[in-house]
Amino acid sequence: MTVQSETVVPMAAPSSRLPLFALAAASFGIGTTEFVIMGLLPDVATDLGVTIPQAGLLVTGYALSVTFGSPFLAVATAKMDRRWALMLLMAVFIVGNLLCALAPNYTLLMVARVVTALCHGAFFGLGAVVAAALVEPRKRAQAIAMMFAGLTLANVLGVPFGTALGEQFGWRNAFFAVVVIGAAAAIALQLWLPRNVPVPPMNLRREAGSLRSAQVILAMAISIAVSASMFSVFTYITPILQNVTQISARGVTLMLLLFGIGLTVGNIIGGRLADWRLMGSIVGALTVLIPVLALFSVTSLSPVLTGVTLVIWGLVAFALVPPLQTRVVTEAAGAPNLASTLNQGAFNFGNAIGAWFGGVGITLGLPYQMLPWMGSALAVVALVLTLISMRLDLASRIKAQLAL
Repeated sequence: MTVQSETVVPMAAPSSRLPLFALAAASFGIGTTEFVIMGLLPDVATDLGVTIPQAGLLVTGYALSVTFGSPFLAVATAKMDRRWALMLLMAVFIVGNLLCALAPNYTLLMVARVVTALCHGAFFGLGAVVAAALVEPRKRAQAIAMMFAGLTLANVLGVPFGTALGEQFGWRNAFFAVVVIGAAAAIALQLWLPRNVPVPPMNLRREAGSLRSAQVILAMAISIAVSASMFSVFTYITPILQNVTQISARGVTLMLLLFGIGLTVGNIIGGRLADWRLMGSIVGALTVLIPVLALFSVTSLSPVLTGVTLVIWGLVAFALVPPLQTRVVTEAAGAPNLASTLNQGAFNFGNAIGAWFGGVGITLGLPYQMLPWMGSALAVVALVLTLISMRLDLASRIKAQLAL
């Protein structure tokens, strides 16, 4: 396969809407199952007889499965038609969530979470490439943002209502509900995704070669640091709200809803900013994120200030997702499939690191109130890596000009 055959011809704008809605519906289901465990962490820990940090490892296990399992699943589906590959990944998702709902103990729940996570990175990686292929080049970041809108809406609707459902009727019912969502998303993909998606199958040799790019590696490192920053705090958001902010279970659901609203708005803004000024939008978002997380250690003492902080935090945190995913797809433009999937693995490796860091801190006696400082420090790491990437961009441009 030549490089020219990798060129994607976007479909007409009107025909791209329903396929993007289908991708967003699937990402809604995946996002719900990924994040709902945070709202149910104390219930799961109590029911299965484990500690909060041990229950937090369900987040780490999921994230590590995405990181190391999804690339293998992406390779396994490399020669499949892109539409059928996405359908297969949704089937894995549905089976995995059914196993979560039926798991009788902690060990089998961990196994079920690992199975569920296998589809995550491969779906978002391939889905991002397909979404970008459905529109004209100048709207690719917005198309990716629309697919990820399902992920943010999962935090607005799926996670709060899943948490409320789990608290009212038992945490297993939240996963049964996700199975229904997954089935509906699979039907939408079957009906609306084009039969001939304009994305060529993966060329493994070229795809692997794209990973040698310093800028691709840096973009993934930034994704890791950004996700670690978020999940070092968000994994334990329910204990923080209950023990520090001193709010009820119903109040936790409201706070998760506010956070989800912030994520949704941030995702939309991030898509538009990325199409306007890609690296500048990453620097700007991180510059705001660092003090917001640091201040959360103080604002978490007040329910009102906590609500405000969660909206701003969610907005800024998810304003980073479309630019970072677009950065990887752009830098690996000749062979984006594996790089895009691996960047989802990078996000989730960051999730695992963040959840583990937070759990270690709690185990060693760090108060819940201090966890936001950990998230702020990790955001500083992301900013430093971004500035290094921009410096390399500048050096490359200067070298190209001198060569002329």
